[in-house]
Amino acid sequence: MTDAVRPFRAALWMLGSVVAFTVMAVAARNVSHFHDTFEILTFRSAVGLVLVLAYGITTGRIGEVSTKNLSGHFIRNIVHFTGQNLWFLAIGLIPLAQVFALEFTSPIWVILLSPLFLGERLTPTRLMAAALGFVGILIVARPDISALSPGILAAAGAAMCFAAVTILTKRLTRGVSVIGILFWLTLMQLCFGLICAGYDGHIAWPTAQTLPWLALIGLCGVTAHLSLTTALSLAPASYVVPIDFLRLPLIAVIAALVYAEPIDPWVLVGGTVIFGGIWLNVHSQWRGSDPRQTAITK
Repeated sequence: MTDAVRPFRAALWMLGSVVAFTVMAVAARNVSHFHDTFEILTFRSAVGLVLVLAYGITTGRIGEVSTKNLSGHFIRNIVHFTGQNLWFLAIGLIPLAQVFALEFTSPIWVILLSPLFLGERLTPTRLMAAALGFVGILIVARPDISALSPGILAAAGAAMCFAAVTILTKRLTRGVSVIGILFWLTLMQLCFGLICAGYDGHIAWPTAQTLPWLALIGLCGVTAHLSLTTALSLAPASYVVPIDFLRLPLIAVIAALVYAEPIDPWVLVGGTVIFGGIWLNVHSQWRGSDPRQTAITK
């Protein structure tokens, strides 16, 4: 695959991740009144493990799953499990747009930390993309630091975990296949979820009303991580991650239409700024206009 094609394919995979994560948030909101976060993650991982095994067997790629770098998988999934629990908790407590706005401090940390942990070059273009994305988030969310709530703290904690997961995932893609990462993701988090969901001796099993939503969460979870992991294997994390900013204006519109959560013109203004930052970074990488841009990492 040529270097000119890889950024374009990475961007397409990230768009798939954007859609999958957005749908998963809506599905999670619809079951949060009945299932706690541990239960949601348990059922999500169970569905995901079945899908990953089916995909691996039908494509003949199941043999790519190995115990190579098992400690790396374990650390990544502990951090991710913590972040996902905080994310699902926040979804049930505060408006969806606010959850995503706080979550999107994560790409800022990825762009800034990728030179330290991944050896990726921090170019002026990427710094500008991160800055524009963050400004757009502030315009949309206009967070009130003086009014911190459990939901806000949970979303902020999730963002920190997701930044670490992105770095750890990128490092894993250098020696582990995508299906190997997804297999250990779903298996380990299924075990973590069962342990945590049953700590009080009671697990609320799916009902006829919640089962379709839980299945959708599982499907979207695998799809999102397949898309994200593939994108990270094709391009630098500091190029791939800013595309995820598109989720914020998207979820703001969906929340207004489905849950009657208020939307105002500032969402559109902030979304435009966010898109400007994304396009600046994507255009620079795709066209090769930035002479100091780092090479695509396999």
